[in-house]
Amino acid sequence: MPPRGFKIPNYNSLINNLNHVWKPIGKKPLTLAEKILYAHLDSPLESQPTRGTTYLKLNPGYIELTLDRVAMQDASAQTALLQFILSKKKTTAVPSSVHCDHLIAAQVGADSDLKQSIISNKEVFNFLQTTSKKYGIDFWAPGSGIIHQIVLENYAAPGILLLGTDSHTPNAGGLGMIAIGVGGEGADAVDAMAGIPWELKAPKILGVRLTGKLNGWTNPKDVILHLAGKLTVQGGTNHIIEYFGPGVDSLSCTGMATICNMGAEVGATTSLFPFTDSMKRYLNATRREDAAEAAAKAASMGYLQADKGAEYDKVIEINLSELEPHINGPFTPDLSWPLSKFKDAVKENNWPTELSAGLIGSCTNSSYQDMCNAAEIAKQASEKGIKAKANFFVTPGSEQIRATIERDGIISTLESVGGVVLANACGPCIGQWKRDFDGTKENAILTSFNRNFKARNDGSAKTMNFLASPEIVTAMTFSGRTDFNPITDSLKDINGNEFKLKPPKSDDLPSSGFLEGRPAFGFPISSEPDESIEITISKESDRLQLLESFEPWDGKEFENLQLLVKAEGKCTTDHISAAGVWLKYKGHLENISKNTLIGATNAFHGKVNVARNAITNELDTIPNVGFDYRAKGVSSAIIGDWNYGEGSAREHAAMQPRYLGCKIVITRSFARIHETNLKKQGILPLTFKNEKDYDLIPEICTLSTRGVVGISPNSPVFLTVKTPEKEFEIELKHTMSEDQIAWFKAGSALNMIANNA
Repeated sequence: MPPRGFKIPNYNSLINNLNHVWKPIGKKPLTLAEKILYAHLDSPLESQPTRGTTYLKLNPGYIELTLDRVAMQDASAQTALLQFILSKKKTTAVPSSVHCDHLIAAQVGADSDLKQSIISNKEVFNFLQTTSKKYGIDFWAPGSGIIHQIVLENYAAPGILLLGTDSHTPNAGGLGMIAIGVGGEGADAVDAMAGIPWELKAPKILGVRLTGKLNGWTNPKDVILHLAGKLTVQGGTNHIIEYFGPGVDSLSCTGMATICNMGAEVGATTSLFPFTDSMKRYLNATRREDAAEAAAKAASMGYLQADKGAEYDKVIEINLSELEPHINGPFTPDLSWPLSKFKDAVKENNWPTELSAGLIGSCTNSSYQDMCNAAEIAKQASEKGIKAKANFFVTPGSEQIRATIERDGIISTLESVGGVVLANACGPCIGQWKRDFDGTKENAILTSFNRNFKARNDGSAKTMNFLASPEIVTAMTFSGRTDFNPITDSLKDINGNEFKLKPPKSDDLPSSGFLEGRPAFGFPISSEPDESIEITISKESDRLQLLESFEPWDGKEFENLQLLVKAEGKCTTDHISAAGVWLKYKGHLENISKNTLIGATNAFHGKVNVARNAITNELDTIPNVGFDYRAKGVSSAIIGDWNYGEGSAREHAAMQPRYLGCKIVITRSFARIHETNLKKQGILPLTFKNEKDYDLIPEICTLSTRGVVGISPNSPVFLTVKTPEKEFEIELKHTMSEDQIAWFKAGSALNMIANNA
C-alpha cells in the first residue's frame, strides 16, 4: 500500500506542458532541470525562458499535477501558517505537510528526549496540529522523523516540483525531482499554498559529470564534500547542479539524496539526478510501485533525463574511482580536506587531536545504508572487544528507518559499542543539543551533518565541527582522535594487539523490506479542511503571536536612514537570526527579534553584536539599538559583506530586521534565498555597483535614496551618504522583477496576496 497522501505524477500533463515551451525555443536539447522547470511554468504557452535572465513563474499545482507540494518543518511552519491565516484562504491550493522535527532537543536518549520535548513544546505542537486540521494539511507528529527523510520516503517522485521551508529540501533531488528550499518561515511557501505562482529567476545549469565507481572507504557524501571544496559556499549560487554521466548508475537513491542535500552548502538553487534503476528500486521498496512503473515509462519518453547534446553553463568532472574520503571544516562546509591530508592539517592548524564526540544521522546521512555502514564498523570493533572512546550519538532519519534498523539488529550493534540513539529528529544538527560539557573549552567533534558554522550544534563557538561520512565518523570515534586515518592507521583490541578496520560493504535497501514503525509516528494525521476550527492564541503567550501586516511603502524615497550595523565578513542566516535556544520563539516575531544580528561582526569595532546608537551615541547590542529605533519611529539600513545571508533558508532573518524598521539592505553580494526573503518582506535588497564602495560607508552617517521612486527592473538606485563633514553619492543595483516591485509597494508579498483575496 502506498504512503498516505501519495499520488502518481501526471507525466502526460507534464510532458504536454513541456512541449508547449520546447517548440517555440526551437526544440533545442534541454537539460533535465530545464525540462522539469519548464513543465511547471504557470503559462507554458506564453513562455520562452532564457537561463540567467528570465523570471519563471512556476506553479507547483498546475492543472492536474496534484502530487507537487509544499513541505514545512515545525520551526518554520509556525510563521508559515501564521502568514497563511492572513492570506484569507480556506484551504491550501497544493498538498502540504507539516513535520515536527526541529523542536526536539537531544540530551540523554530518544524516549526521554521526545517525551520532554513534547511537554515543553505542547503549545506550539497543538497550534500546528490544529491549524493543519483547519486547512487540510498533513501533520507528522513529533517522533515521526526528519522532514527530508519523510519526504523522500513518502512524497517524492521523479520529475515533479516541491517547495520546502528548509534549505536542505533539495535532498529529494535524489529521486530525480526539483525540490527547492524557499523562505524558511514560509512567504514563498505561502505563495504556493495560496495558489500564487512562485517566481524564480531561471537558474544557470552546472553539470557535474560522474565517471567510475566508488570503492573502499569512499561514500556518496565524499562527492559533495569534494565538490564543496572546489566551488566554495557561493560557487553554486543561482545555479542548479545537475549530475550526469556513467558514474550516476552506480549510486544508491539515498546516496544521491545525500549529495543533493548538501548542494545547499555551495549556494545552489537545487541539485538533481536523472532517473536510475536505484530510484526505481527505492520507489518499489517504499510501497510506490505504480509510481516506479510510471516514472520508467516517462523516462523512456525522454522526460527524466537530459537530452543528448544538452548544454551546461559549466561542467565539472569527478572520477568516483579516484575519489578519496574527505573531511570538511571547521566552521565552514567548504574547507575540504582529503582524508590522506587531514592529519597534517590537524597538526599544522593546531586543532584539537582529541575527538570529544562523533555524531551520525541528520537529514543528510540517516538512510538505511548509512546506518548499515556505521554498524559494520561498530561490529568489527565489537568483535575486538573495544568501544567508542569518544561520545557517540546516532540519529535515525525517520520512524521507518528506526523500526527497520531495530529489527535488523543495527541499533543493538551501535549501542553495544557505546552509541546513544537519539529521537527521530534534527537534534544536534540544528542546535538542539543539550550537551553536558564545558562550553568554554576548545574541542572537536566529527559529524555526518551538512553545516558546521560556529556555535551551530551546541551553542559554543569553541566547538569545531568537522563533516565526514557516517563510516569515517564511526571509525574515528573508536580512536578518539582527529588525526586518526582508518585507511592507514591501526587500533588496538582488548588485548593490546593492533588491527585495522575494513571498509564497510552494505546493501542500500533492507532485504526484508522496510517496517512502517509505530502507528503514532509512522503515519501523518490527515483530514479534510475544517472551516469551523477557530485558531486562538493567548496574548500572554511567549511562544506564539498573531502576525500584523507590515505597512505598505509610502511611495517616497527613503531619507535619513540610520545605520543599524555594517557587518564584516561571513554573516549567515545563523548570524542574523540564531537557532538553538531561539527556535522556541519562531512563532513569536517580537521575541525572536531580540536575537537579530547577534552573531554579526561590526566592521567598525571588530566585535560581535555591537552597534552604535545614532540617537544616544552609545554602544549597545544590535537588537537593543534596533528596538530603540523602532520605539522612536526611526527607520534603518543594514550594510553587508560578501554572500550576505548564506546558510539556512531562515526567513526570520528578513522578518526581524523588517519588524525593527529596516528599509534597505545593501551588500557586496547576497545569498539567493535570503535576497528573495528580503523582497518577500518588503525590504529592498541592493548591491554596490562597485563592490569597493562598501568601504566608503562610515559609522556616523545617514543614508538616503534616489531612484526608489519609479523603480523598475534593472534601473539604478543611488545612495546619498551624509556625514558631519561631507556628503557623497554611491550607485547601487537591484534584481527586482515587476512582480517583486509590486510586493515592495504593497509592503510585502503576503500583503499583496491578502489584497487580491
